[in-house]
Amino acid sequence: MNLKGNKSESLRKAATVVLSLGVDNASQVFRYLHEDEIEMLTVKIATMPALTAEVVEDTMDEFYSLCQAQTFITEGGIEYAKAVLEKSKGTSVAAELIDKITKSLQVRSFDFIYKVDPKQLLILIQNEHPQTIALILSYCTTEQSAVILSELPRDIQIDVAERIALMESTSPEVVKDVEKLIEHKMSMNETTGITEIGGAKYIAEVLNSVDRSTEKYILEELSKKDPKLCEEIRNCMFVFEDIATLDPIYIQRFLQDVNTGDLLIALKGLSKDVTDRIYENMSLRMKETMEEESKYLRGVRLSDVEEKQQKLVALVRTLEESGDIYISRGRKDEIVV
Repeated sequence: MNLKGNKSESLRKAATVVLSLGVDNASQVFRYLHEDEIEMLTVKIATMPALTAEVVEDTMDEFYSLCQAQTFITEGGIEYAKAVLEKSKGTSVAAELIDKITKSLQVRSFDFIYKVDPKQLLILIQNEHPQTIALILSYCTTEQSAVILSELPRDIQIDVAERIALMESTSPEVVKDVEKLIEHKMSMNETTGITEIGGAKYIAEVLNSVDRSTEKYILEELSKKDPKLCEEIRNCMFVFEDIATLDPIYIQRFLQDVNTGDLLIALKGLSKDVTDRIYENMSLRMKETMEEESKYLRGVRLSDVEEKQQKLVALVRTLEESGDIYISRGRKDEIVV
């Protein structure tokens, strides 16, 4: 039973099952849950209204079906489970059950790795193939991945970063093999699953957390190998809305080089908090110009808004490269004297 990331309805069903099990059995279930899962369940149980017999019966029937599906998968794999369930429950029900079980397994893959110190994990995996390292880092937290990526040799950094960015999904067999590898080294239990992992967005989060020199080196080298992929990663690293998170002095510096027409279009559809933050750092003259131009601006295509936003994000990058503004990377910078 894994509740992380599930919606309220799933939590309600889990609480219903726990209530139906009775105190003794429920306490045994709690032994296998994380502390945050126990907390969520406890709160839900305490605040749930009285359950009708029909609701309890329906929930327990679904729970029993999921247990059956899990057993079939364990005994013969997904294809075996699918065949048995389709024959006994029909194609649509079987597909729904398999989907739920698969998603549950996805969340649990490499579940043990989150509590491992990144320095310790680095020692365990640093001599593995870059593809193996990339797979493992894709299951780590961005903080863990940032530490490990920063400590890898320079040539390995580029290879691993590229492999993470290009990674989309992996088979349960591969995940299981890698989990067993880590399990062997750490003497911990492993679980299996199929999941979408890695990608440009993930490696962007990792690079946002590493030190500036590591980030710059990886992006520069990656741009030589695959400029298109590098640009995709850059676009994920800093989005237009992030301008509002900059220090006021840097927002003001950014506004000095901005074309008011571009900015007016780029601000379309953004939250009031973001627009207010940008407007409050404008000069009076710029505000007056924006207000005047806005009178003549009517419907704007979304593609035009995105184009202007990307143009202004590129300006932010240019200003950062020249040292005119500073973007926090999520960790303290070293002081150079």
